[in-house]
Amino acid sequence: MPAARGPGAALWPRPGGWLSIWSLTSIFGRTRSRGCRRSGRRGQALGPRAAAQFLYPHVDSHPLPENHLLLISEEKYIEQFHIQVIQEDGNRVVIKNSGHLPRERVAEDFVWAQWDMSEQRLYYIDLKKSRTFLKCIQFCGDENFKLMFEAPLDISLSDSGFKLVNFGCGYLQDQEKLPKYPSLCVFTNRTGSLCVCYSPKFDSWEQITYSVFYFHKGYSKTFTAALGSAHSRVTKGITFLNLEYYIAVYLPGHFFHLLNIQHPDLICHSLFLTGSNDVINTLPHSPLHSLSGSLVLDWCSGKLYRVFLSQSCLLQFLWHARPDWEKMALLHCLLACGRDPQFVEAKIIQWISENISACYSFDPIQEFIIASSYWSIYPETSNMDTLLPYSSVLTWNTEIPGITLVTEEIMLPLMKVHNFKSYWEKLNANLDYVKYSKTHLHYNNNVVRREWHSLISEEKTGKSRSKVYVRNILDNAVKVISNLEARNLVSEPRLTPLFQEEDNHQRLLVGLMVSELKDHLLRHLQGVEKKKIEQMVLDYSSKLLDLICRILETSWRKHHLHPWVLHFNRRASAAEFAVFHIMTRILEATSSLFLPLPPGFHTLHTILGVHCLPLHNLLHYIDNGVLLLTETAVTRLMKDLDNTEKNEKLKFSIIVRLPPLIGQKICRLWDHPMSSNIISRNHVKRLLQNYKKQPQSSVIDKSSFSVEFLPLNYFIETLTDIESSNQALYGFEGHDNVDAKFVEEAALKHTTMLLGL
Repeated sequence: MPAARGPGAALWPRPGGWLSIWSLTSIFGRTRSRGCRRSGRRGQALGPRAAAQFLYPHVDSHPLPENHLLLISEEKYIEQFHIQVIQEDGNRVVIKNSGHLPRERVAEDFVWAQWDMSEQRLYYIDLKKSRTFLKCIQFCGDENFKLMFEAPLDISLSDSGFKLVNFGCGYLQDQEKLPKYPSLCVFTNRTGSLCVCYSPKFDSWEQITYSVFYFHKGYSKTFTAALGSAHSRVTKGITFLNLEYYIAVYLPGHFFHLLNIQHPDLICHSLFLTGSNDVINTLPHSPLHSLSGSLVLDWCSGKLYRVFLSQSCLLQFLWHARPDWEKMALLHCLLACGRDPQFVEAKIIQWISENISACYSFDPIQEFIIASSYWSIYPETSNMDTLLPYSSVLTWNTEIPGITLVTEEIMLPLMKVHNFKSYWEKLNANLDYVKYSKTHLHYNNNVVRREWHSLISEEKTGKSRSKVYVRNILDNAVKVISNLEARNLVSEPRLTPLFQEEDNHQRLLVGLMVSELKDHLLRHLQGVEKKKIEQMVLDYSSKLLDLICRILETSWRKHHLHPWVLHFNRRASAAEFAVFHIMTRILEATSSLFLPLPPGFHTLHTILGVHCLPLHNLLHYIDNGVLLLTETAVTRLMKDLDNTEKNEKLKFSIIVRLPPLIGQKICRLWDHPMSSNIISRNHVKRLLQNYKKQPQSSVIDKSSFSVEFLPLNYFIETLTDIESSNQALYGFEGHDNVDAKFVEEAALKHTTMLLGL
């Protein structure tokens, strides 16, 4: 918590601040001042009979011809007064027509009211036929005010008396009575959220219940938190604090609950700490009162604070967190509230590299990539939380000790106006989403998965999609990589050898994701310029690739790897084992979500795999798709390794697992009978694929064969006839010198090798 603004800056009479009733008695004759007192530096205490509030605090930059004042009476009505100030006799300022000030009735028959100074909104509750309704009035700069909405609340305030919130600190200042009264406050933020926090009167010293109505989501959550033993009496009231994307529920000495209001579905995205946690002891022990925005008032000292979540404390807590739900909540809180995103991401990556196997309920790499990519473009437009995935975890069934919750659907606010601007436009969009969206609109890569597999299958079978279509997809990938380089997301050059090869498979995946994500956002972000959406998609895709690179780069630098790890003719080190392990975890995290990897990733992963794994494990990884054989990696393997018996076995095991088109190119690099044998087999298979046996002479000209071996002679003569009848059948790229004669020589060499001659 930062330093207070100081006692002298505490709530003192000024436009838009608090005003004590003693200064109003000369203006409003029927307002009684009995029992009123001035609270000095603690702020302006308002009498038990009435409170007053200036409107439109920004009068310095926009002078108004008159001032506007709200009078809130305990007789359950609110009026707006218009006060004109004129000059008389030079510099003398007086109120014009002070005995008959124009007034308007704003609300009546209410039991609770809250003032939002920064947004100039009045929230109040009235009771209709024993039902509780929350209403909101927006005051505008043109002297008008509008009833914006009314919403039913499933709470009981009938026996709680009359209460004002943010109309002065003299009301209910006796702290011993606070637990005996229900707490209620309304919070909003710039994303269009509307939350009502409510805690009923304490009826037990063993537990406390509080509810949060997420109107922008269409449901409420009622939490029950254990307070410990029955002897731990609660002497201080519960505090609700507005922290933009979070609401803090705080009971000094007992618990601290940081509620995620943008994504409240899963309890693991919110942080809950009990009194046994050391962090509780670092929080203020005096009760706090939330004012407008992030301002809070310390009841005991009368000091005003601006509250925010400490980035350094959250990082420190992340390193010491033990349960998975605390790690998950802290990771999301840091990404949402961190003041320096690059610094926070670097620290989280460092934490992941040290705790890669310490999370059991979620994958930290996966969660970090999804959440950080989401927050990288979240501020660009509203409704992004409904269109992009925020977390890789879809369900959470693990109980969190010390707290239980019940989720219920609630009735949505009934909007009373039709033209919306700024906050109200975003709130209305959130409400429309809840009302009309039958399915979740979060983007996923299922369509990309199908299309990518289709393109790869066509490539293997020799079929080809439209060249224009494929070129457009690859152009998308080029734009992403160029955008990544242009944004200069890292401050120093990368040491990891990525983006150094074409890797068309990964480029296709990047391009397909860009295309599908752009179509998804264009469908659902009505009114947003196409150019802006295209840039958002490029930024999102670039961020995703950059995070993967940074995770790998951090591990690479930590273990001091050098470029020579790319050569096969050396033994693996412990550092290479560590980097290979984290690359495998990255691959595991991205594969289940079908996310693209930086071009060159599979080549580097395969090279490290050859270094680190024994042959049978290496082949097992290849056969199960963990290691993907790229042309670059296999080419380097063929060139770097000599033809020892061990290396021959490795090379042959690799070659027979290659796709045919790549295999044909790679075999030419290995001058070995085994390679010739593979080339010959492919050639024969190609020739005989559509061969129909034709009648021919049973006499074979033996003079044309170097060896008298009838089956081989007959076979070679058949191949020669096929080649002579149709040259196109065997003339394929890179193998113009492969013919029946080559097949005969390869067969003889292979036979000689098998016989040991």
